[in-house]
Amino acid sequence: MTSFVRHFLLALQFFTRIPITGRLAAWVGFSPAMLRASAAHFPGVGWVVGGLSAAVLYGALQLLPLQPAAPWVAAIGCTVFSVMLTGAFHEDGLADLADGLGGSAQRERALDIMKDSRIGSYGAIALVLALFAKVALIALLAQMGTTLAVVALFAAHVTSRTMPLFIIRTLPHVGDTAQSKSKPLAESLSNAGLIAGVAWWALALALVSWWLPAAPWAIAVSVSVLGLAWMWRLLNRRLQGFTGDGLGATQQLCEVLFYLGLALFMR
Repeated sequence: MTSFVRHFLLALQFFTRIPITGRLAAWVGFSPAMLRASAAHFPGVGWVVGGLSAAVLYGALQLLPLQPAAPWVAAIGCTVFSVMLTGAFHEDGLADLADGLGGSAQRERALDIMKDSRIGSYGAIALVLALFAKVALIALLAQMGTTLAVVALFAAHVTSRTMPLFIIRTLPHVGDTAQSKSKPLAESLSNAGLIAGVAWWALALALVSWWLPAAPWAIAVSVSVLGLAWMWRLLNRRLQGFTGDGLGATQQLCEVLFYLGLALFMR
């Protein structure tokens, strides 16, 4: 149990701006092996980010006046909060991957472009479209029901952070391994780690299914899985493996598709 908590806190420290400092950080510790083990807790980070973002969405919807624009304002607010909470970690990955794959058809050149901290036209377009899609879909779900939107936000964050685990497990890491932030966690993911990550997700889906049993959660997850399959094929075909940017892009795409699947089939 001690190792479980330490690995979870390390994942939280790595993927969010939540401060884990001082004595707590010293107790958690750090090593490449611990960071690899923390990969199993990516969906657990989704519990925290999704739960807090859902609370912001609910609070905004309760405080704002009952006007047509209220769901849009609340959707923007919770999206801004989630970006600040994570330091735009995954959004940055999406932009870098779009720049790399859009900027060159050659693998090595694409990898070099992805290392550039400057954002290009492909990255800017991908980032704007992804953020707008998230805001629009969250606002749409909020118009369909406050509880639906709040629960969906939580479920989408957990689900979308589960999907990259399958890429880590089945594709090799590529790129500049000496400088890559993702290399220590991407070297390997054991079957036990994958099972632990899926357990985080299954518990979340069991919770939301109990809360709103009429919602088409299975369809939302299935649409998200289609996004995972598309990203797996793209990364395998273009890069013959994955980078940390690819994992971030996978999370972003799967989150958007989760909302889309839910909105399309919710009646």
